[in-house]
Amino acid sequence: MKIIGLTGLTGAGKSTVAQKLMAYGCYHIDADKVAKDVINNSEDVKNKLKERFGDDVINDDGTTNRPLLASRAFADEDSTNALNEITHPAVTEEIKSIIKDISEIGYRGVIIDAIALFESGEDKLCDFTVAVIAPKDIRLERIMKRDNITEEKALERINAQKDESFFTKKADFVLWNYPPYDINVEIRPIVAQIQL
Repeated sequence: MKIIGLTGLTGAGKSTVAQKLMAYGCYHIDADKVAKDVINNSEDVKNKLKERFGDDVINDDGTTNRPLLASRAFADEDSTNALNEITHPAVTEEIKSIIKDISEIGYRGVIIDAIALFESGEDKLCDFTVAVIAPKDIRLERIMKRDNITEEKALERINAQKDESFFTKKADFVLWNYPPYDINVEIRPIVAQIQL
């Protein structure tokens, strides 16, 4: 069972690529969803978040106030790094647990879909890594439409990420997901790796 690290620029189309790989028998782990579960359910993580970002980032019912946490965590680079240091280890452990649980089911591969694949160290779990790339203007439009947010908020997300070269230098495969490139053609070398 191949473990595929899928990452890239926000709005570049990782979800599209993941859907296509799932059609070839891969199981999809969305690291963002895993992170949401960890942030809401891990008492250790919640305590660390309160200590770093304020008691009010955890609601009275014990859930995390994600909008408030995001506004503080993405306010500057130090805060973003602090959030990552708190959450990444717990998320990685949960991903390892999921992989272990599904390893006997018979999937051809497992996709670890993680925007911070390299920063979290989750790339070390993978047989190979894939970065999805698209120009900033296309990504901006996609993010605004997908998440129904303002251009300002979309730009905050884009600017909080590493630049394109970070991904293209680190990934084993780079998929260009914008015209004139055809993602169905671009994805063929990845499919070939899964089917080996």
